[in-house]
Amino acid sequence: MFLREQQGLELAGAAGSARMRALVPTAPTHDTAPQPWFDRVRDVAARADWVPDLGQDIGSRAWWRGAATCAALIAAAWMTHPGIAPVPGYAPPAVTGAAREETRTLGIAPLGLGATTGRRMAASGLVRHLAETPERPQIDLTVTLGGGDTLGHALGRAGVGMNEAAQVAALVAGAVPLDQLKPGTILSLTMGRRPSRLQPRPLEKLSFRAGFDLNLAVNRAGDTLLLDRHPISIDRAPLRIRGLVGDGLYRSMRAAGVPARVVEAYIKAVAARVPIGEVGAADTFDIVADQARAATGEVEVGQLQYAGLVDAAGKRRLQLVRWGDKEGEGGSFMDPAGHVEQRGFMGMPVAGRVTSTFGYRMHPLLGFMRMHKGIDIGAPFGSPIYAAIDGVVQFAGRSGGYGNFVKLAHAGGYASGYGHMSRIAVSPGTHVQRGQVIGYVGSTGMSTGPHLHWEVWKNGVPVNPRAISWSSVQTVSNDTLRGLKAKLARLLSSPTR
Repeated sequence: MFLREQQGLELAGAAGSARMRALVPTAPTHDTAPQPWFDRVRDVAARADWVPDLGQDIGSRAWWRGAATCAALIAAAWMTHPGIAPVPGYAPPAVTGAAREETRTLGIAPLGLGATTGRRMAASGLVRHLAETPERPQIDLTVTLGGGDTLGHALGRAGVGMNEAAQVAALVAGAVPLDQLKPGTILSLTMGRRPSRLQPRPLEKLSFRAGFDLNLAVNRAGDTLLLDRHPISIDRAPLRIRGLVGDGLYRSMRAAGVPARVVEAYIKAVAARVPIGEVGAADTFDIVADQARAATGEVEVGQLQYAGLVDAAGKRRLQLVRWGDKEGEGGSFMDPAGHVEQRGFMGMPVAGRVTSTFGYRMHPLLGFMRMHKGIDIGAPFGSPIYAAIDGVVQFAGRSGGYGNFVKLAHAGGYASGYGHMSRIAVSPGTHVQRGQVIGYVGSTGMSTGPHLHWEVWKNGVPVNPRAISWSSVQTVSNDTLRGLKAKLARLLSSPTR
């Protein structure tokens, strides 16, 4: 075989010229027929770049061609929605011991014929058919207490007889009030063999967590049910957390591990003495709260007992201790001097910073000078908004440029409004208390970002919210003051987390 050129053609063949054939013409001839239109369109489409980089040459012909391709692909994907449904996969449960050997024998044909055991797993003439399926001697099961459920009803759903369920409920009631059993409590039961199919199975054993510090078990001894108590060791060392305020008090405390309920109590207590807007980023918060740690690993955080604030220079700026008729329940926050201060208006209804004050300003959206009838407080989206003072909800809903808006009526001719909420947490006609959550920060209505617009009116006339001061101070007795100082010393001796 050979290859050579002759008269502008590439020829290939054997030794004889009669076997040569033309492969590729080196130059087009003048008598070539014109291409059909569809061939020309195909050539143009083949040379065109249908998927160019849309980040380059914006506005060019190639860019518009790529945008059209992208739109066509999106439309095709949308028209074929939802497409092929996923195929769910299920993993069989793991089996061990005798159950594994039996499953293995039945699942593989050679083993079923006695390949490994020497016994054939198949019926023979010696098989005797049972009149009825035999029951298991014991059954282990669990049942969960639901909301509004009772212990007796839960045991009845599990198959415990009515008399035994009432007997168990009476035994448990002697150890813990039945109404203190929390929904979601898991009851672990063991049911024994019943004498006949017409009778319920007898309860052999019952165990559950009756409280944070107590496990209960009911065991059968002959024909009698006995209650066993298993106390759980509890460490009640207080929880103390310190940290910098940073960009925001609420966010920094949550990042430090303080529960949301404790953060809200801290902000409510501090805001009654110091405007939250005046808390600096270099300040340090200090909290001590009740805490219970069970030997089984569970942790419960209770009420806030101490709220402290330290400035950047290390000087204690604020110290508040919870004190009340019942230690650890309710009560008010006092300073070390025994002063209980209650203010009609909190320093700020939300934890944030003032971004626009009361008075004339250039409107950020309308572009001209306009009276700003309140103050704007910048805060993270979803931050809780508190009622500034006790009152009644006059309005809660959508209100023009205010977006989601809540208006409260207070004593003395005062009223307050809270705008641009993301979500409203109260309804018209509801009585709210100072510090109660009435909504959450958002950016609804005429707003450029998440913040709270706070207005206050006196007899219908807008007034500066920060110019209002209404407070009362009470002083406690000397005995209470000594107890207060002893509690403060004990709380401050707690190790910092």
